[in-house]
Amino acid sequence: MTFADLTETLKQKMPELRGTLKANQSLAGITWFRVGGPAQILFTPADEADLAYFLKQNSGELSVVMIGLGSNLLVRDGGIPGVVIRLGRGFGGSAVEDGHRLRVGTMVPDVKVSRAAAEVGIAGLSFYRGIPGSIGGALRMNAGAHGTETKDVLVEARAVSPDGTVHVLSNADMGFTYRHCAVPDDWIFTEAVFQGRAGNTDEIASEMRDVAQYREENQPIKERTGGSTFKNPEGHSAWRLVDQAGMRGYRVGGAKVSEMHCNFLINDQQATGEDLERLGETVRAEVKAISGITLQWEIKRLGVSRDGGAIGEDLAVRDPHRVISDRKPASA
Repeated sequence: MTFADLTETLKQKMPELRGTLKANQSLAGITWFRVGGPAQILFTPADEADLAYFLKQNSGELSVVMIGLGSNLLVRDGGIPGVVIRLGRGFGGSAVEDGHRLRVGTMVPDVKVSRAAAEVGIAGLSFYRGIPGSIGGALRMNAGAHGTETKDVLVEARAVSPDGTVHVLSNADMGFTYRHCAVPDDWIFTEAVFQGRAGNTDEIASEMRDVAQYREENQPIKERTGGSTFKNPEGHSAWRLVDQAGMRGYRVGGAKVSEMHCNFLINDQQATGEDLERLGETVRAEVKAISGITLQWEIKRLGVSRDGGAIGEDLAVRDPHRVISDRKPASA
């Protein structure tokens, strides 16, 4: 799909804009699934002030969505109309502050935060070594691993609202719950301050190696995947529900449920965005039929289908003749 080119219109409306505007920019190359259509406009702001200027001048005229590193993202094949904002170098800095604190831009990858902390002997942030994506996504989803979540280490965050106002948010302002924060979806995070504690550099490095090893041994990190697909329902593990529904290794087109860890979908045969979403919705339907539990997507899905086709639950395929094995669930 090709959208109308609005770049010149925006440049004329926003003469002081310093960031870059690109029309019909492919997003498949910047998502970990490697699928999806184009952004009508891809805007990369120069810094926080440039982002605030753009949002204020836009005044809600064009729809705006924010994407990070694309690790937990599924872009539909028709692409994303309106403006897609992806932060760049102006949001990639980090600085050590007094009291074992680390201030970082929201485009910094989670793994780099853990490394930066380790280098200066700040303990408590090693769990980010096992989380794909950037700090912006970690804030939005209260990302966590190995018993620690973002809510446990965040001091404050900065965000820009759609009217261009810059906000400083305390931990309490974030409204963190499991894989969720209460900050409006259309606010864009720009910076975060994390609280660690004094630690031994060698011990922190060892902890990070353990986290990395666990991830390599238990997750399909070498595949084109979007990370954990579904949230864990209260009192249950999503992977176990998927496995008990007989969906480990199940395929739709070029997409498959990982056999290593069945809460991961993988693109192993040139899948489309529709293949992956249809697979996910089929898994949800089967789990609901077997267990009565409705899985909620953890992966963020954006955009429109190609040629106005179905999206969401309408994609699910139920096969009443499929026999579910009574084998024991595997380990992940």
